[in-house]
Amino acid sequence: MKKLFPFFSLILVLVLLITSCNPNSPHGNSDIIIASKDFTEQDILGELLTQQIEAKTHLKVDLRPRLGGTFICHNAILTGKIDAYIEYTGTAFSAILKQATIHDPQIVYDKLRKAYAQKFNLEVMPGLGFEDTFAMIIRGETAQKYQVKTLSEVAKYTPQWRAGFGYEFRERQDGWPGLSQTYGLQFSQSPQIMDLGLIYRALIQKQVDFIAGNSTDAQIARLGLSVLEDDRHYFPPYQPVPIIRQTTLQKYPQLREAIAPLIGRISADEMRHLNNLVEAEMRDVKEVVREFRKAKGL
Repeated sequence: MKKLFPFFSLILVLVLLITSCNPNSPHGNSDIIIASKDFTEQDILGELLTQQIEAKTHLKVDLRPRLGGTFICHNAILTGKIDAYIEYTGTAFSAILKQATIHDPQIVYDKLRKAYAQKFNLEVMPGLGFEDTFAMIIRGETAQKYQVKTLSEVAKYTPQWRAGFGYEFRERQDGWPGLSQTYGLQFSQSPQIMDLGLIYRALIQKQVDFIAGNSTDAQIARLGLSVLEDDRHYFPPYQPVPIIRQTTLQKYPQLREAIAPLIGRISADEMRHLNNLVEAEMRDVKEVVREFRKAKGL
């Protein structure tokens, strides 16, 4: 039996290790698990939420950056693998609830909050203050060459262009499928599916001529790019809002008070600046967020 003891001990250790790595297991040493999507702005917002909670409560937060896109994060919060993340109202309204576009931000928020509570037992908190909508972008030199400023104006030129989109934009109803129908956009070939981290490089290197970015992306101004006006008002409002499991809020009611100071505190210009600090100046996300919170008195 003594010879078997080391064997059983090894098995026990392996079981404990596997359990600790299991995403369905309890939170371990953390009280709250926060996730972020897979782009820079979400890195910053996830870190902001994490630092704010840890600074204002005694809760320990585990941040899971770059978890994935909308559907991955939504599934993770539904199944309890995470407790909270930052979503965009128009994204949730269109992609998750599959509702037709509404352009009034307050109506979208009110409907979203009610539906998420009833369908998913999720709390949709008020917005952080800015909007980050989809931005259809071309090179500045292209805009000057064709003298175009709107999506309606470029429709006659796109059959000679190539497009590059992230996977979500290519597939979502509030993305490419609906946009192409609204404006009659066609390209020389089917739009390429590209990693969001490479999409601006592809545009600058003329691998593509038309991309879908975000209105708060720092690269737009830095690279001299042109954002085409959504003159037919296709896109819904996209305001970032913290989404939290109701069971988590019931367990830790102090979360509301901790997050409340973030509501309405970030402007679009400030978000672009933060994005630029991380992407262009290669600053550490944690440091950038600490400085922002200090400057805001948070």
